[in-house]
Amino acid sequence: MKNLVILGAGTSGTMMASHLVKKLPKKEWNITIIDQYKTHYYQPGFLFLPFDIYTEEQVKKTGSKFIPKGVKYVQEKIELIEPEFNKVVLQDDKTLNYDILIIATGSKIAPDEIEGMEGPEWQKSIFDFYSYEGAKALRDKLREWKGGKLVVHITEMPIKCPVAPLEFAFLADSYFKKKGMRDKVDITYVTPLDGAFTKPKATKALHHLLEEKGIKEVTSFNIERVDYENNKIIDYADTEVAYDLLVTVPTNMGDELIERSGMGDDLNFVPTHKHTLQSKNHDNVFVIGDATNIPTSKAGSVAHFEAEILEENILRYIEGKTLKEDFDGHANCFVETGNGKALLIDFNYTQEPVEGTFPFPGVGPLKLLKENKMNHLGKLAFRWIYWNMLLKGIPIPFVSSKMSTKGKRIEQTA
Repeated sequence: MKNLVILGAGTSGTMMASHLVKKLPKKEWNITIIDQYKTHYYQPGFLFLPFDIYTEEQVKKTGSKFIPKGVKYVQEKIELIEPEFNKVVLQDDKTLNYDILIIATGSKIAPDEIEGMEGPEWQKSIFDFYSYEGAKALRDKLREWKGGKLVVHITEMPIKCPVAPLEFAFLADSYFKKKGMRDKVDITYVTPLDGAFTKPKATKALHHLLEEKGIKEVTSFNIERVDYENNKIIDYADTEVAYDLLVTVPTNMGDELIERSGMGDDLNFVPTHKHTLQSKNHDNVFVIGDATNIPTSKAGSVAHFEAEILEENILRYIEGKTLKEDFDGHANCFVETGNGKALLIDFNYTQEPVEGTFPFPGVGPLKLLKENKMNHLGKLAFRWIYWNMLLKGIPIPFVSSKMSTKGKRIEQTA
């Protein structure tokens, strides 16, 4: 028997288990998935938790219930990957040999990377919403907060879902309006980018929304430290932004396992071929989702598109065939804009978000780069799709893994 081992039972790992258990001959292959955590989180829901839009129960479930039959589930901490020996070492020194390894260990926040961020004010006046604990603590804070200077801040790129901090700012505007205290809250959006987003076309639309909602924008801000004693963040150019409540997106890094194993870059992301999803350094190792260093959005939709392509490439690898260079960096993201509306953006490595219709050309029903209620409903529907389709490896009808140009006003970039 041959062994395929998946590291991580989050979004990407669970999807790959669901895809491959249907394809690999059971008499020839054992599939094992390893994760130390019992709980599976719906991470897009962390955005809604602070505003009491979602409950705790809606964003977390027992992870084992999503592991498909026929896949062995090992709930233990992974100590080391030894790719030269095709071996994974667990915390209790137990080892698992593999013929094929899939790394789906995700990414996590590292607030300790910035001086003063994870200090005595962490989860008191300084919060994140990229972790379950952070989002829940922020919810409790917002319920009783009386107003002041709210700063929504990004430390550095890459981060999970690059639009999420913008969504937070938009939802905060809506949240405080509903509470009748928007006039008591000054919202500032602070980013290391030179605009609201990584793509020019979307940046223009999103900047317009920031202006419309009275949200100040500070760009090109590369944070050096948090002065929690004086309630301000300071960048390397000595620019200061004052806050009463700081909602920050800390540095995002790959799992420490990758660093221990000597397989990552400076941020512990695994060097990965951006079109095949094969490790650049080890032929029988494949990487998916947030664990990769590929230049696309770290978002659930991307992992979903990657899974469909990686499934085929693993089968081709087993058969000794040339891998397909089919992944184009496709990302499809709903952007919550508050007041029951959202934008939809669809882009890839070479094509920035443009206007048009999705998924059907000229019909929609979803509009690209247009703020409306239908896109908001699409965002909310994604939670059901996630739990009931994506994790089970069921394709979303009419949505292809490669970006379609049909129905879009294409302006080709480099």
